Amino acid sequence: MTVRGGGIFGLSIAWACLRRGAKVRLIETVALGAGSSGGLVGALSPHVPEAWNAKKAFQLDSLLMAGDWWAAVEAASGLPSGYARLGRLQPLPDDRAVEAARRREAEAAELWQGRAVWQVILATGADWEPATPTGWLVRDTLSARLSPRMGLAALATALREGGADIVIGEGAEDGAVIHATGTAGLAELSGALGTTVGSGVKGQALSLQHDARSQPQLFVDGLHIVPHADGTVAIGSTSESSWTEEGTDAQVDGLLSKAIAAVPVLAGAEIAARWAGIRPKAASRAPLLGAWPGRPGHHIANGGFKIGFGMAPKVAEVMADLVLTGRDAIPNDFRIETLLQKTARR
Repeated sequence: MTVRGGGIFGLSIAWACLRRGAKVRLIETVALGAGSSGGLVGALSPHVPEAWNAKKAFQLDSLLMAGDWWAAVEAASGLPSGYARLGRLQPLPDDRAVEAARRREAEAAELWQGRAVWQVILATGADWEPATPTGWLVRDTLSARLSPRMGLAALATALREGGADIVIGEGAEDGAVIHATGTAGLAELSGALGTTVGSGVKGQALSLQHDARSQPQLFVDGLHIVPHADGTVAIGSTSESSWTEEGTDAQVDGLLSKAIAAVPVLAGAEIAARWAGIRPKAASRAPLLGAWPGRPGHHIANGGFKIGFGMAPKVAEVMADLVLTGRDAIPNDFRIETLLQKTARR
């Protein structure tokens, strides 16, 4: 079988198929992690535990299986992924937000199956806490972090150690083909189907030399602040629907200012890296998984906008099930056919 695309979906699916005994070839035309998967942030965090749906249930399963899944990658590769489930803190700006968070506390107790908690807690004034006007924070124990670049390197090494063929450039396809080709793949699929199924959204991020590796990640007013195992803290990211140059990172300084305002202990930290890139966003806002309509033997795994690393373990196993055994466990909202039906009704 062949996987096209060397980002998190492509490498993860290739790994899941290899573990099941498949002969795997992965083809990446530019470089592993050349697209949005080569970024910096690596926040594996859940949607709020309310208004439950198939997407949130799928994400929950993936986040809960991630620890064992990444441990297997590390064991096979001998390399760290940077994975750690250390939770997340979020400030609550007003009384209304506190009330909503308390309702979600009860919802999480049921929906998260007792395997993680969502709690409203009092801030302690510790250095690694976001400023909170009410004095209250949300703490969840489901959120985890992963270094995107370390994770991709560990997956690629695990694949090579297991005998997979990784081709950089162009190569011949063999057997069933899974297209996990990001923004370019969404454009190709849109052209083939005659309707827009997704597009790119630009993001910018940075990382700082500040060692908080044992601390939880923070989520403040849409900003992810994620400590990593290498002694850096990633901050991101922007979401831009229009841009003139893909690689410009002019908004990084604004991200840094917001992060320092939220967590003053970051002031003075040296910038370790800056990043800008285009992330694939499906029109449904959910991953697009399943057979490529009208193209027998070809499948799609795309659209991991903002949640790709968190969704990757279960996306990989579901796609391996589909292609290798014919078992179809794809949620209806993730199907290309469902998106096409919704588009046709507009």
